[in-house]
Amino acid sequence: MGNPEDEQPSPTHPRSGLFAKLRAYFLAGILVTAPIAITIALAVWIVTYIDDTIMPLIPARYNPDTYFQQYLGVDFGVPGLGVLVLILVITLIGAFTAGLVGRWVVRLGENILDRMPIIRSLYKLTKQIFQTVLQNQSNAFRQAVLVEYPRKGLWAVAFVTASTEGELKEKLKRDTVNVFLPTTPNPTSGFLLFVPREDLIVLEMPVEDAVKLVISAGIVHPGDHLVGEDENGRRAG
Repeated sequence: MGNPEDEQPSPTHPRSGLFAKLRAYFLAGILVTAPIAITIALAVWIVTYIDDTIMPLIPARYNPDTYFQQYLGVDFGVPGLGVLVLILVITLIGAFTAGLVGRWVVRLGENILDRMPIIRSLYKLTKQIFQTVLQNQSNAFRQAVLVEYPRKGLWAVAFVTASTEGELKEKLKRDTVNVFLPTTPNPTSGFLLFVPREDLIVLEMPVEDAVKLVISAGIVHPGDHLVGEDENGRRAG
């Protein structure tokens, strides 16, 4: 006959429950703080890089850092001043190129670049991409779709960039669209497909949600909200 004490169930150790709660709190803290920390770190890196690149180009008498050193005796730089200077310079260049003289200067520069074999192709490609993305009437990367890839019965998230035009349209002899199929988890690389319009399934989700779906490898679904937010994206509580 066994010992009655051996037949009693062992009590639940409270320490295991405490460790589980602490672990859950720790993971929740990472989920909240990691995106914020990464965003702040990237923003600080970009601002610092631009400041370190632009500020040395400003003459000393126009540089605010000079007066901080002269009157306050401290080596203190104004964070983000280089970003503001860069925005101002780019805006002034845009205003200049809108005029007659500015357009002539741009054409002259493009003619010079057109005589350089490798630089010519790189410039034209870069200019075309920026014109497509920045033009207000452009619908590039504004519609998420499903396309059968890499075979029948398998579907992938892709983005319509434009309608197929020119020689491609004549050769295909169908109503096709240009579709960019991104890779996971890096959506900056992918494949350019020319797909018949009727073979696409148009998604109602915004492009931002579709990008999140691709980057997260399907973990983050449309409609998912962050910890501490309600369904409308507002802070809960």
